[in-house]
Amino acid sequence: MTSKGSCHMPDILRTSDNKERRVGVEVEISGLSYEKLVALTARLLDGEARQTSRYVSSVTTPLGEFLIELDSDPIKEMDLKDQRLPESIRELGGHAMDIIDAAAERIVPLEIVSPPIPFTRLEAIETLCNELREAGALGSREAIVYAFGLQLNPELPDLKPATLVNYFRAFATLYDWLKSRHQLDLSRKFTSYIEPWDSDYIDLLLKDDYEPDQRQLMEDYLRTNPTRNRALDLLPLFSYLDDELLRKHVEDRRIKSRPTLHYRLPDCDIDNPEWHFSTVWNDWVVLEQLVANAADLKELAGLYRDSRKLSFHNLTSSWTNNCHRWLEAKGYV
Repeated sequence: MTSKGSCHMPDILRTSDNKERRVGVEVEISGLSYEKLVALTARLLDGEARQTSRYVSSVTTPLGEFLIELDSDPIKEMDLKDQRLPESIRELGGHAMDIIDAAAERIVPLEIVSPPIPFTRLEAIETLCNELREAGALGSREAIVYAFGLQLNPELPDLKPATLVNYFRAFATLYDWLKSRHQLDLSRKFTSYIEPWDSDYIDLLLKDDYEPDQRQLMEDYLRTNPTRNRALDLLPLFSYLDDELLRKHVEDRRIKSRPTLHYRLPDCDIDNPEWHFSTVWNDWVVLEQLVANAADLKELAGLYRDSRKLSFHNLTSSWTNNCHRWLEAKGYV
């Protein structure tokens, strides 16, 4: 492990075909104008910005192409010069858009979407978030209407069913602990897109003899979780593995096929000086390290399975606290 305030690295840094593992990062903020955010991101990442449409810009950097956009399709696509609109509306033109812009930038998040970045280059995202804070970026805690997140899309080391089961088990086991550390904002607690997995699915997943093939793994999950609205969304991964099978269970044009997990749980608390991108990332690395240690994963998963049984001990103790103590004792945190 490296020092506090920097991005830790997991033991498994390369894929099974010996390529460096990468991760996509999505950061939602407010507090800055769209134009200022684009200019700052380009400067901080030594990039060149190009506007592709209203409220959508690409920034070409040494790390790849970043996308900066207003996270609201209707506003991004609005065109008051459209000849189909009544003339009285079209005459308002830029004045109307100025009003819409001012309102949108206060209540709709601006989003920075990174390209896939090598794990070892993530300090650039740490620096970017710190600099945006200094420039006045705001996160979830600023107002009840804000429900801004920081999402990770980590590439998996391989796509074997046994590997996927280990990642899924680790996440199910660590969900409450991760939520206690990174899902703090009231507005996000009342949204549906960071729900845990279905309880029956978790019971199946945690069985010692659960060894599905790829098709069974997908069908077991999709039967009880046919939605993007999960704290760890598996639909992009499943689309990559077998899109035809996925579409038999769920049809959603927003699903993007990729060989990654989609971790949606953490808040973006960017205006809090105690919050850092590295803190969120380093807790994800705890999950990575747990997956890499089969004996520890089996032990913690067993403890979690026991914690779900009805007993006086479980009614009077907290799995989150017990999990944290276990992680401390084992040297994970």
